[in-house]
Amino acid sequence: MGKVIAITNRKGGCGKSITAASLGVGLTRQGKKTLIIDADNQHSLTVSMGISEPDKLSVSLATVINDIITERDIDPTTGIIHHAEGVDLMPANNSLTGIELTLAPLIGRETILRQYIDKVKPLYDYILIDTGPTLDLLTINALACADSAIITVTPKYLDARGLELLLKSIAQLRKSINPNLAIGGILFTMVDKRMNFTKQIIDMIDAAYGEKIHIFKDHIPRSVRAAETSATGKSIFTHDPNGKVAAAYESISREIVRLCGEGLAQVA
Repeated sequence: MGKVIAITNRKGGCGKSITAASLGVGLTRQGKKTLIIDADNQHSLTVSMGISEPDKLSVSLATVINDIITERDIDPTTGIIHHAEGVDLMPANNSLTGIELTLAPLIGRETILRQYIDKVKPLYDYILIDTGPTLDLLTINALACADSAIITVTPKYLDARGLELLLKSIAQLRKSINPNLAIGGILFTMVDKRMNFTKQIIDMIDAAYGEKIHIFKDHIPRSVRAAETSATGKSIFTHDPNGKVAAAYESISREIVRLCGEGLAQVA
């Protein structure tokens, strides 16, 4: 059964989508069969993987969720797109925006996505879920079915403040919905080491959480080449294979395999 990892933060612009794409391809490069799921109604992950017109897709995550809600029999592989770099993608489009309203009145609305994940889990070593920048029902669904959460953080003051709120939300969700949810780690993204304030924020977060939460030692550097990947439909490994961003995601992918093999400790 595959490991399910949610890539999350309650803030936008912190590299969740590029992290989901890069780690998905990075794990695939290690011989791990990997599915990435776009659970963000802005569908940035889908576009960055080369689907320039997602609204023309006949099947997306919204379709699958609706099929689960209406109790239709589904082939769990329907709608999955096979990317040229080996990773599989369950895409999203604008139809996902209306799913919030569909889920809201349902009993067990927080665990609808889990029913789909349970169907595809036997087919993959890893399933990564890219979440939106709010703790909406889709994000709660992602965390409700995840084994662990990786939190992407840019080293900025407001991001550091928001981290505490996110960790409290995850702790509450663990108590009420998913007691097995672990914190896979905090991953610093868009890091510019030339700025003194960057080091101060990283040190502050490390001091506050380093003894309780795994913090990835590899940081994702700020890079124009990395920002370009969303327009190319290619991962950083193809677009800039010799760059520092590709090297960092390669290292983190290997670390994730090691951590999952050892078991990830929960945070109180």
